[in-house]
Amino acid sequence: MATLDEHQSSRFTKLVYIGDSGTGKTGSLVSLLADGYRFKILDMDNGLDSLVHFARQQCPDKLKNVEYETLRDEYRASKSGPIIKGQPKAFVAALEILTKWSEIEDEETIFVLDSGSAFGRSAFEWAKGMNPMAKDPRQWYFSAQQAVESTIAMLTGESFRMNVIVISHINYKEIVEGVNKGYANFIGSALGPTIPKYFNTLVLAESQGSGTNTKRKIKTMPTGIIDLKVPNPSVERELPLETGLSTLFKHLRGQ
Repeated sequence: MATLDEHQSSRFTKLVYIGDSGTGKTGSLVSLLADGYRFKILDMDNGLDSLVHFARQQCPDKLKNVEYETLRDEYRASKSGPIIKGQPKAFVAALEILTKWSEIEDEETIFVLDSGSAFGRSAFEWAKGMNPMAKDPRQWYFSAQQAVESTIAMLTGESFRMNVIVISHINYKEIVEGVNKGYANFIGSALGPTIPKYFNTLVLAESQGSGTNTKRKIKTMPTGIIDLKVPNPSVERELPLETGLSTLFKHLRGQ
């Protein structure tokens, strides 16, 4: 029988980090890099430019602390629109990398999936490639959703002994007429409400204003549209994007 002082949450922080495109999610990881964390990033979006930029500005000595793999299926033009060139490979390759990284146990390493949206798309292409003759496309969505959910279950399980940040865009879904809710976007609409069940922490990157007046922040408390959550009630409702993840990790890890 275990006691609470042995619970993995005291060693590893695992969270979902959502936001619309351009809200600064990936770049804001730099505050954790500056704190000395090491990263293993599964880059499904090919979008690490902002992190590289900020790291060169703020902590150039820590650039080597980020290990990443960029994986995307290659598309080609066709008369019916863009299609996968050859066989879809990104999803299977991602799982192979995760299998290798899952052997690591390190409280100072953060695994980042960037993004869940692109990961879900690669899972859909994989499912489609596995059963190209399916008469109902819902079969592809179901298989992809099951595969993504199993991956999330693995990342949040006790056997994956690293910190985890899953970055995702937002999928806005009308739950009743005139009422929308925002969920982490993976594949289809059914998976969004399920993903938060695997995490104790779900936070939002948000931009307000425009141009030079743009202000970006991390929200930790529920909004009227998105059910955010953190297990530590002492965390501020809003955190500056530039340092927010660093502050959040300190609160969640009792530092």
